[in-house]
Amino acid sequence: MSDTAQWYVVHTYSGYENKVAADLEKIVENRKLGDMIFDIRVPTEKVIEKNDKGVVKEYERKVFPSYVLVKMIMTNDTWFIVRNTRGVTGFVGATTTPIPLSEEEVKKLGVETIVYTDEFSKGDSV
Repeated sequence: MSDTAQWYVVHTYSGYENKVAADLEKIVENRKLGDMIFDIRVPTEKVIEKNDKGVVKEYERKVFPSYVLVKMIMTNDTWFIVRNTRGVTGFVGATTTPIPLSEEEVKKLGVETIVYTDEFSKGDSV
């Protein structure tokens, strides 16, 4: 298991993505697990459609239907909590141990923006 928080992909029943995310957020709040489960996201994108009558409609569409992304520190307890949330069918991975997303995959998904800061001052040697 890991000591650092990483993003994991959780598979859900179709149409249960938002319910799973809401239930997990409630569990994190009620059990005070904010130091173990940091973020829960259902990847969506805004879509603007124009029908043949010229009516423009804007809505959010799930980018990956049936999947929820969870940033957490993987322990037996967090695995059990997420895995046993109603609507969850399991973690994505080829083995019985969930496989976290790589930094490259996280960047491609646009789930997390990493901000780098410089610790330099004028006159420092670099």
